[in-house]
Amino acid sequence: MMQMLAAGGLPILTDQERKPDIDNPRGYCEWEPAKLLPKQPNRIDEAEGRAVKVISQLLLSLPPGRNYKLIFMERPLPEVLASQDEMLKRRGSTESVEHALLTQAFRDHMRQIVAWLEQREDVPVCRMGYRRLLKDPSGCARTVRDFLELDLNVEAMAGEVDPSLYRNRRP
Repeated sequence: MMQMLAAGGLPILTDQERKPDIDNPRGYCEWEPAKLLPKQPNRIDEAEGRAVKVISQLLLSLPPGRNYKLIFMERPLPEVLASQDEMLKRRGSTESVEHALLTQAFRDHMRQIVAWLEQREDVPVCRMGYRRLLKDPSGCARTVRDFLELDLNVEAMAGEVDPSLYRNRRP
Protein backbone atom coordinates (compact mmCIF):
# COMPACT_ATOMS: atom_id res chain seq x y z
CA MET A 1 0.00 0.00 0.00
CA MET A 2 2.81 2.41 0.81
CA GLN A 3 4.34 1.83 -2.63
CA MET A 4 0.93 2.36 -4.21
CA LEU A 5 0.49 5.66 -2.40
CA ALA A 6 3.95 6.86 -3.41
CA ALA A 7 3.37 5.86 -7.05
CA GLY A 8 0.05 7.67 -6.97
CA GLY A 9 1.72 10.91 -5.95
CA LEU A 10 1.32 10.98 -2.17
CA PRO A 11 4.61 11.62 -0.37
CA ILE A 12 5.46 8.88 2.11
CA LEU A 13 7.48 9.13 5.30
CA THR A 14 10.14 6.44 5.33
CA ASP A 15 13.70 6.35 6.58
CA GLN A 16 14.92 3.55 4.28
CA GLU A 17 16.38 1.93 7.42
CA ARG A 18 15.19 -1.58 6.48
CA LYS A 19 16.58 -2.41 3.09
CA PRO A 20 14.85 -4.65 0.55
CA ASP A 21 15.55 -8.33 1.09
CA ILE A 22 14.31 -11.72 -0.05
CA ASP A 23 11.24 -11.42 2.20
CA ASN A 24 10.32 -7.99 0.89
CA PRO A 25 12.24 -7.36 -2.36
CA ARG A 26 10.61 -3.97 -2.92
CA GLY A 27 11.44 -2.60 0.50
CA TYR A 28 9.60 -1.96 3.72
CA CYS A 29 8.64 1.74 3.59
CA GLU A 30 8.90 1.96 7.36
CA TRP A 31 9.74 4.88 9.62
CA GLU A 32 11.64 3.83 12.74
CA PRO A 33 10.39 6.73 14.93
CA ALA A 34 6.88 5.24 14.64
CA LYS A 35 8.04 2.76 17.28
CA LEU A 36 8.45 5.70 19.67
CA LEU A 37 4.79 6.74 19.50
CA PRO A 38 3.82 5.18 22.86
CA LYS A 39 6.31 7.44 24.67
CA GLN A 40 6.50 10.28 22.15
CA PRO A 41 3.07 10.48 20.48
CA ASN A 42 3.75 13.92 19.04
CA ARG A 43 6.35 12.40 16.72
CA ILE A 44 3.39 11.68 14.43
CA ASP A 45 3.39 15.40 13.61
CA GLU A 46 6.47 14.72 11.46
CA ALA A 47 4.19 12.83 9.08
CA GLU A 48 2.03 15.87 8.34
CA GLY A 49 0.92 15.71 4.70
CA ARG A 50 2.52 12.31 4.12
CA ALA A 51 1.59 8.67 4.43
CA VAL A 52 3.28 6.78 7.24
CA LYS A 53 3.16 3.07 8.04
CA VAL A 54 2.04 2.38 11.61
CA ILE A 55 1.51 -1.17 12.83
CA SER A 56 -1.82 -1.84 14.49
CA GLN A 57 -0.35 -2.07 18.00
CA LEU A 58 1.00 1.48 17.70
CA LEU A 59 -2.29 2.94 16.46
CA LEU A 60 -3.40 3.11 20.09
CA SER A 61 -0.72 5.75 20.67
CA LEU A 62 -1.98 8.20 18.06
CA PRO A 63 -2.86 11.42 19.85
CA PRO A 64 -6.16 13.20 19.20
CA GLY A 65 -6.37 16.53 17.46
CA ARG A 66 -4.83 15.52 14.12
CA ASN A 67 -6.42 14.93 10.72
CA TYR A 68 -5.84 11.22 10.27
CA LYS A 69 -7.09 8.98 7.50
CA LEU A 70 -6.36 5.35 8.21
CA ILE A 71 -6.01 2.70 5.51
CA PHE A 72 -6.24 -0.50 7.51
CA MET A 73 -4.68 -3.39 5.64
CA GLU A 74 -6.23 -6.76 6.47
CA ARG A 75 -4.69 -10.10 5.62
CA PRO A 76 -5.82 -13.55 6.73
CA LEU A 77 -3.93 -14.49 9.89
CA PRO A 78 -2.76 -17.91 8.63
CA GLU A 79 -0.99 -16.10 5.79
CA VAL A 80 0.60 -13.59 8.16
CA LEU A 81 1.86 -16.41 10.38
CA ALA A 82 3.19 -18.38 7.40
CA SER A 83 4.98 -15.30 6.14
CA GLN A 84 6.54 -14.66 9.55
CA ASP A 85 7.61 -18.30 9.83
CA GLU A 86 9.33 -18.17 6.45
CA MET A 87 11.08 -14.93 7.29
CA LEU A 88 12.35 -16.30 10.62
CA LYS A 89 13.58 -19.51 8.96
CA ARG A 90 15.51 -17.56 6.34
CA ARG A 91 17.14 -15.54 9.11
CA GLY A 92 18.26 -18.68 10.86
CA SER A 93 15.88 -18.58 13.81
CA THR A 94 14.86 -21.90 15.31
CA GLU A 95 12.34 -20.32 17.65
CA SER A 96 8.70 -20.90 16.94
CA VAL A 97 5.53 -19.88 18.67
CA GLU A 98 2.42 -22.01 18.76
CA HIS A 99 0.12 -20.77 16.00
CA ALA A 100 -2.98 -21.36 18.14
CA LEU A 101 -1.54 -19.08 20.83
CA LEU A 102 -0.64 -16.40 18.30
CA THR A 103 -4.04 -16.69 16.65
CA GLN A 104 -5.84 -16.09 19.94
CA ALA A 105 -3.54 -13.19 20.85
CA PHE A 106 -4.09 -11.64 17.43
CA ARG A 107 -7.87 -12.00 17.68
CA ASP A 108 -7.79 -10.33 21.10
CA HIS A 109 -5.61 -7.57 19.70
CA MET A 110 -7.95 -7.01 16.75
CA ARG A 111 -10.94 -6.72 19.12
CA GLN A 112 -9.00 -4.06 21.01
CA ILE A 113 -8.16 -2.19 17.81
CA VAL A 114 -11.75 -2.31 16.53
CA ALA A 115 -13.04 -1.03 19.89
CA TRP A 116 -10.46 1.77 19.82
CA LEU A 117 -11.43 2.73 16.27
CA GLU A 118 -15.10 2.84 17.25
CA GLN A 119 -14.23 5.33 20.00
CA ARG A 120 -12.02 7.42 17.72
CA GLU A 121 -14.57 9.10 15.50
CA ASP A 122 -11.80 11.48 14.47
CA VAL A 123 -10.03 8.63 12.64
CA PRO A 124 -11.86 7.71 9.43
CA VAL A 125 -10.96 4.20 8.29
CA CYS A 126 -10.77 2.51 4.91
CA ARG A 127 -10.47 -1.22 5.48
CA MET A 128 -8.56 -2.82 2.63
CA GLY A 129 -8.31 -6.56 2.20
CA TYR A 130 -4.98 -7.88 0.95
CA ARG A 131 -6.61 -10.50 -1.29
CA ARG A 132 -9.08 -7.97 -2.66
CA LEU A 133 -6.19 -5.67 -3.52
CA LEU A 134 -4.47 -8.43 -5.46
CA LYS A 135 -7.65 -9.33 -7.37
CA ASP A 136 -8.68 -5.77 -8.22
CA PRO A 137 -5.77 -3.33 -8.00
CA SER A 138 -7.48 -0.64 -10.07
CA GLY A 139 -10.72 -0.78 -8.12
CA CYS A 140 -8.85 -0.69 -4.82
CA ALA A 141 -6.69 2.19 -6.02
CA ARG A 142 -9.86 4.15 -6.87
CA THR A 143 -11.31 3.31 -3.43
CA VAL A 144 -8.17 4.62 -1.73
CA ARG A 145 -8.06 7.75 -3.89
CA ASP A 146 -11.70 8.50 -3.12
CA PHE A 147 -11.24 7.82 0.59
CA LEU A 148 -8.24 10.13 0.81
CA GLU A 149 -9.96 12.72 -1.37
CA LEU A 150 -6.74 13.34 -3.25
CA ASP A 151 -5.95 13.53 -6.95
CA LEU A 152 -3.84 10.37 -7.02
CA ASN A 153 -2.73 8.55 -10.17
CA VAL A 154 -4.88 5.41 -9.98
CA GLU A 155 -3.14 3.70 -12.90
CA ALA A 156 0.30 4.16 -11.34
CA MET A 157 -1.03 2.93 -8.00
CA ALA A 158 -2.52 -0.21 -9.55
CA GLY A 159 0.74 -0.82 -11.40
CA GLU A 160 2.55 -1.26 -8.10
CA VAL A 161 0.60 -4.41 -7.24
CA ASP A 162 2.74 -7.46 -7.99
CA PRO A 163 0.84 -10.75 -7.52
CA SER A 164 4.10 -12.71 -7.81
CA LEU A 165 5.00 -11.44 -4.33
CA TYR A 166 1.94 -13.18 -2.84
CA ARG A 167 3.90 -16.23 -1.72
CA ASN A 168 2.25 -17.44 1.47
CA ARG A 169 -1.28 -18.20 0.33
CA ARG A 170 -3.52 -20.14 2.67
CA PRO A 171 -7.10 -21.30 2.14
